[in-house]
Amino acid sequence: MMALLGTVLATIISVPLAFLAAANTTPHPLVHRGARMLITMCRAVPDLVFAVLFVRALGIGVLPGILALGLHSVGMMAKLFADAIEQSEAGPREAVRATGAGRMGELIMGVLPQVIPAWLGTFIYRIDINLRTSVVLGFVGAGGIGFALQDSLRGLMYESAMGIVLIILVAIAAMEVASIGLRRTLLNPSSSGPTPGIPDVSSALLPPWSGDRRTRAIAGFLLLGAVIYSLIHLRINPLVPITSFGELAGVFGRLFPPSITGAEELLLPAVVETLAIGLVATVIGALLAIPVGILAASNISPARPVFAAARMLILVVRAIPELILAVVFVAAIGLGPMAGAMALAVGTIGFLGKLVADSIEEIPVGPLEAVRAVGGSWWDQLCNAVIPQALPQLIGHWMYMLDVNIRTSTVLGVVGAGGIGFLLMESIRTLNFNLAGTIILLIFAIVFMIERISAWIRKHVA
Repeated sequence: MMALLGTVLATIISVPLAFLAAANTTPHPLVHRGARMLITMCRAVPDLVFAVLFVRALGIGVLPGILALGLHSVGMMAKLFADAIEQSEAGPREAVRATGAGRMGELIMGVLPQVIPAWLGTFIYRIDINLRTSVVLGFVGAGGIGFALQDSLRGLMYESAMGIVLIILVAIAAMEVASIGLRRTLLNPSSSGPTPGIPDVSSALLPPWSGDRRTRAIAGFLLLGAVIYSLIHLRINPLVPITSFGELAGVFGRLFPPSITGAEELLLPAVVETLAIGLVATVIGALLAIPVGILAASNISPARPVFAAARMLILVVRAIPELILAVVFVAAIGLGPMAGAMALAVGTIGFLGKLVADSIEEIPVGPLEAVRAVGGSWWDQLCNAVIPQALPQLIGHWMYMLDVNIRTSTVLGVVGAGGIGFLLMESIRTLNFNLAGTIILLIFAIVFMIERISAWIRKHVA
């Protein structure tokens, strides 16, 4: 329920923000830059940090978790929504404008029908991500099953903790399967499917009461019913963030002005440690993830059982949040950056392995069939047809994974897995909010810098 409500909240915020951030619909270049900066800020500040601050302002419970998931999700959803708007065709919009419609009608009738399919895919994918994230928010008192897991670990009840981890694994794996089915049903329900290179606007052109239209209408009503039921079941008053604005402003306002008093000698080593954790984890994880991803690609996997086993491994690893992996490694090898690096390396197997497998499955089949036709072995097919075609995508995926791992490493300190996250959590626990503000700004600067470098490298190398 937290994952659902957080994603719905993010969607409500992201839709108008995306129109302001898209270059072809923004009212002014300054508005465009401001909206893009706000989106980047939401993406850069970890959801766990948002959760800690909301718990301080609103108390322990699920509402801080929902607000944290919602705000952090805006960073991804608004960006992808805006990108979809910028890629929309200008023709329908010009046609609506020619009828004398105002700006709002132009956006609703000319742009919205084109981008809804892409927005639906982003919404479903984000629920999947938020389900994983909601598990760990309980570590800071923001509700969910993570709260029970934290209690078990603190009480050294490892059998109970393992049972909770297995429940989490089953729930997230079920969501993974459900999200695949939802994407197929809602985005490509017709057998013909969209034509490559042409925007899919079928959702706007379908005749009334067609099978596809009915399917999407039913899904919409089910979503609305689930949202209403979740609000009632969790006893959430949507007006609380408004009525508690004073408390929220008080907590967030205490982050400024930033200060480094008491941590002058600790900040730089913590930043270096965070960067090192992300880099080491990405290198080690890639060495393991690329072979797994190759075996999980249906067009190159040597045997069906090998393909099924590789896909299952990816699914299982992706279902375990990195913070839980960090807890396991901290318990096994002790506190420190090594536990964080190993946790992220294992998590990389699931995430990067899936990206590698999907990229290989999307390569043109011609070169692969040519190597097979001349009697090439499996290694010949891999080295001469698969890797040369997939290499640019693999480089891009590696850089993206480095970006993700450095972001994630900033919060692993909550369980003692090293990095600047440890200083952040300690500063909040000791009510040193000025230092916490400094650390949040540092995290934002690190993420923004890595994001810009990654984008430049992907553009010029991949």
